[in-house]
Formats: sequence, C-alpha cells, structure tokens
Amino acid sequence: MTQPQARLRIGEILVQKGYLTEAQLQKVLERQKECGGKLGDTCVKMGVITDDQKTDGLALQLGIARVQLASYLIEPEVLSLVTPSMASRNKLVPLFRIEDTLTVAMADPLNIYAIDELRRQTGLEIDSTITTLKEIDEALRQHYGVGAGFQKEIAELGREQGVDLNESGRTEESRSQDAPIIKLVNTVLAQAVGESASDIHIEPMSKALRVRYRVDGILHEASSIPAGAHGAVVSRLKVMAGLDISERRIPQDGRFQVAAGGRNVDMRMSTYPSILGEKVVIRVLDKTKMGIALEGLGMDAEVLAALEGAILRPSGILLLTGPTGSGKTTTLYAALQRIASIEKNVMTIEDPVEYDLETVTQSQVNQKAGLTFATGLRSILRQDPDVIMVGEIRDRETAEIAVRAAMTGHLVLSTLHTNDAPSAVPRLVELGLERFVVASSLNAVLAQRLVRKVCGECAEPCRPSDETLARLGPGIELPLEDLRRGAGCTGCQGTGFRGRTGLFEMFEMTESMQDFVGRDVSAVSLRKEASENGMRLLRQDGIDKAVRGTTTIEEVLRVT
Repeated sequence: MTQPQARLRIGEILVQKGYLTEAQLQKVLERQKECGGKLGDTCVKMGVITDDQKTDGLALQLGIARVQLASYLIEPEVLSLVTPSMASRNKLVPLFRIEDTLTVAMADPLNIYAIDELRRQTGLEIDSTITTLKEIDEALRQHYGVGAGFQKEIAELGREQGVDLNESGRTEESRSQDAPIIKLVNTVLAQAVGESASDIHIEPMSKALRVRYRVDGILHEASSIPAGAHGAVVSRLKVMAGLDISERRIPQDGRFQVAAGGRNVDMRMSTYPSILGEKVVIRVLDKTKMGIALEGLGMDAEVLAALEGAILRPSGILLLTGPTGSGKTTTLYAALQRIASIEKNVMTIEDPVEYDLETVTQSQVNQKAGLTFATGLRSILRQDPDVIMVGEIRDRETAEIAVRAAMTGHLVLSTLHTNDAPSAVPRLVELGLERFVVASSLNAVLAQRLVRKVCGECAEPCRPSDETLARLGPGIELPLEDLRRGAGCTGCQGTGFRGRTGLFEMFEMTESMQDFVGRDVSAVSLRKEASENGMRLLRQDGIDKAVRGTTTIEEVLRVT
C-alpha cells in the first residue's frame, strides 16, 4: 500500500507531482477563499488539473490505493454483497473479498458513514480504495444498471436455442418476443421515466448498443447493451409502437404507452436508418408533468402579468419563439389550460399532439392525408372557435390564415422559430405579411430558453472566473456573494443541477410599438427600441435568476 504523506497538504502534493505550478496554486487558494469547497475540487472546476490527477493526489495524501475500475473483473458474488441503492447512494463499488475483508472503490474514501453502513450491511471489515466519480458512475451503470443485468440472460437465451441472436434463420418478430428482450426494453423505459428523462436514444455502435437519456436538456450515457441484441431490441420497440418490423430502410414514426412509476406514460418513437443499423429516439411524454401552471414556469411577475393579459384578450395573436427544446409546447399548454373552459370553443392543430387536454378539441397534422397546418386552420375557422392553437407558423399560407383569424375576432396562439422576441416581426414580414397587418394583429411575442437549476441539496457559494464574467459584456456588475453552484451529490447524480426553469423575454405590441413596427426598420432597431421601452432581454432575466441562486452564470451564457 502507498505510504501516506500525512504532513503534506493536497495542494503541496499536486505541486510536488508536477500537476500544478506554485502560481496556479495561489490562484486556486484565492478562488477557494471566495467559493469555499475542497481545494482539489476547486482545481478541477478551474480546469488547472484533471479529475484523475486530483484522485492521484488524494491517494498519496490518504495513503490508500488508487484503482482503475476498468481493469477489474468483479465476481457476481461480490456484487451481490452490496445493494444497488447502497452503492449508488454512496458512490462506491465492491471489488473483491478476501476472508472477512471486503475491498471497495470509493469516490470519497473519507465518507465514514458509508463505510459504517457497509460494515453493518455486509458484516465484513471494509478496506477502501479511491477512484474518480466518473469511473464509479460507469461501473455502477455496468454492474447495477440497465445493460449488465441482461447480458447473462441474452447469452443464456442464445445457448438454450442453439442459435445466435443475429442468425438470419430467426425472424425479427420472433426475436422481439424473447422474455429477456422484453425485460430489457421495459427496464430501459422505466429507468428513463425514473430519471425524468425527456428523450431516450438507442444507438447502434460497432461493438455495442448505446443507451442515452436526455435529462435536464443534457444527454448522458445510461448503459451499454450487447451489440447482438440490437435487432431484437428495435423489433420489440417497433411491435410496441405498431410499426413495420420488416422495414429497416426508411424512417418510421409511432407511439405507444407504458406503465411506469405507478402511472401511464406516453412514448413517441422515431426510427432512423444508419450505416450500423436503425437508431431509435423516443420522446417521453409524462402527462403528470403537464399540470404545470403558468406560475410554475419561472416567469417574473411582470412577464406573467403581460402573458396573462395577452391570452385573456378576445382576439389577436400570441407567438412563442425559441429553438427546439426550449419549452414552448409546455408554455402553450399551460396557457391553454388557463383559458380553456366550458364556455369557450378551444381548438388546436398540432404536429404532433403531445398531451391530451380536457375541454380542448385537438387534431394532428397528417401530410399524407393532406391535413397541413394551413388546411387544418382553414377548417377550424368553420367550427365556430373562440381560441385557436396552431403548432407552428411555417409558411405564408398558414401565417395569412392566422392573421385573418386574429383580425376577425379569434385569439390565435402559435410558435415561430426566431432567436429573440422582436425578431418575430421581420420573420412574419419575410413570410409575406404587410407590416401594418403584423402591427395590428400581433398582441405579444414571448421568447424563451431553458436553463438547469442549481441542485438545492448541494448548492454552495461560488465566484465565476474572470473570463466568464467578461463574457457577460461591459457595464454588468453582479453581487458575487449571492451566486451559487452545485457541488455535486447523489441527489443530482454529481452534476450539480436538478430540474430546469425558463428564461423569458416578452415583447408587447403597445401603441408606441405599433407605430414603430409600421416603419421599415431592422430587427436590431426593433430590439433596441423594445429594450428602451422596458423589455427585459433573455440574458437579463438569466442574470437575475443567477443572482437569486436559481441557476449559474455559465448556464445563462450557454443558452443565451
């Protein structure tokens, strides 16, 4: 075992190892005084050392072994000594047992509470080693996660039937009905729902089938499934979605529903042929998350009041803008839930319908049948509507019909792809609408983005780097003592973030703005005029949320 260097601090060890210079150490110490936290973690977050180098230094300081988990072949009997919840909660993996001593790898070997709990659970003495959090997470997914539990079953299935899972003699349909494959697919779906994932990516690679989940807008790898199970997994999903399992050359789209976490969850599935086989992406549509009211989206009081004013008007157009995945659909549905009632005829044309809303008549675009946004909107106008929701204004015909509806006494809600709220005006002009028509029919435009929220369980003070602050632009002063970040804990899976909230920019068509819009002005001039008239920009809203400790400056810069 490595001899401890008890007299040396971690910073001195890192300098001694050549990982840090003295000048870098002084900068790290200054940052640590401002933000708190452990020095090694501060070094990693500042980017002056890697996580591996930090772990090497801690191993020397504590006098314990530094292990590389990828090099260990862990016996199932050893894994069974530690429950998955215990291993995941305390970020540890059992390595081997020698008589009455169990050796484990830990991300934090100073966690005496975890060691005591493990000692009570196993009845064994515990010898701890150290490794990186990343290696722990990968090992947990491999040994306790989705793929590992089924590799043995898949192999046994092939031996029992005397065939390989990819043997051409077996049909895709028969393979999809194999019990291990059904369990595997169900586990992948259930785990995605449990992690509050918005999307599931199942991607063929040369040696494995990779499963990734999008959580809080960021993709992370959840598991690696044996490559031999690719055809059976895709076929099983196609059967669930009612797709053609024999067709692998063209993309297909379908839907299905699963029971997970005590509730029914809708899944929207899309396949895409790649050179290694079909890739599957599944959008997870959890209806329990659609109960969000407008007040729960993260708007400040002024934006919320302006939005409510726009949707309570009897006619006109309200547009939501932003890129895909910015939460426009959630805001639209929240707005519809606010105004839908038995006294109003609320109708939609969407692509696709993601959630069912009571007291709302919803329809879905069907290009093959000739039902487009424009044709659907034209038909809706003959249904005596009060409120119309159009999934997206994509072309001139849809824009013209929407404006005509707004000017004849209907309230129209829709989305548009622009970078900010004022840019919706020149975008509508580009689609062929006259400026005076846009000025008279448009109530408001709400631009939005989604940022990750700092984890409430591990939030700590932190000062952003000078480079980060410089990216905010000149003239912006922040109360640095109020800024927060997540240190990383089991609750947020080490990311420092948990959940998302919105950033909003509300452009209101006031009388003064109507006059300005009627002129032939650029998007830049329009944005400047709106800002001078009180419109808070997306970045300003983000900075306010960072100062309140809701998110981080880095997150705001990432999305605005």
